[in-house]
Amino acid sequence: MRAIASLVRAISGLNAFIGNVFSWLSLAIVLVCFTVVVQRYVFSVSFVWMQDLYIWLNGAMFTAVAGFALLRNDHVRVDIFYRPASTRRKALVDLIGVFLFLLPFCWIVVYYGWSFVSRSWRLGEASANVGGMPGLFILKGFILAFAVLLALQGIAMALRSILVLNDAEDLLPPKLRYTNDEEEQPEASV
Repeated sequence: MRAIASLVRAISGLNAFIGNVFSWLSLAIVLVCFTVVVQRYVFSVSFVWMQDLYIWLNGAMFTAVAGFALLRNDHVRVDIFYRPASTRRKALVDLIGVFLFLLPFCWIVVYYGWSFVSRSWRLGEASANVGGMPGLFILKGFILAFAVLLALQGIAMALRSILVLNDAEDLLPPKLRYTNDEEEQPEASV
């Protein structure tokens, strides 16, 4: 069980690191977009590569931080039944969800994305826009990174569920454990 807990910590640490690094791209996106707007409407100048840049940064950021979002439980979830459930029931739902939905989805993305991405890398694909950015193949590589990081975090989620179902969740640090919504909400003053 300690090995499982170590693996959960390692995968979660990797996604936390990548998520914290790539989330800074949001600032770069705002700055580049602001610059494009100012150049266009104040100076009547436009650079196609800058327009490509903020769109590409957006794509890179959102694909790279998907595993981080799953780690933080920030993905959209229909939680009408999940939120009030016990920790064991949440673990069971997560375990089933990972193997029934998440991992097959990630496999499909890698399976169908591989030829798309590898062709782009072979060609050294660039922007289709005249004057656009080179290196579109790098951005397309993020499709595979998205699927791999999301699958890894799904595996960590499944392993955490196994720890919970074996009453060994205490091997994980508190930030990686399930939380009860009653504990998170402040108590009303009397």
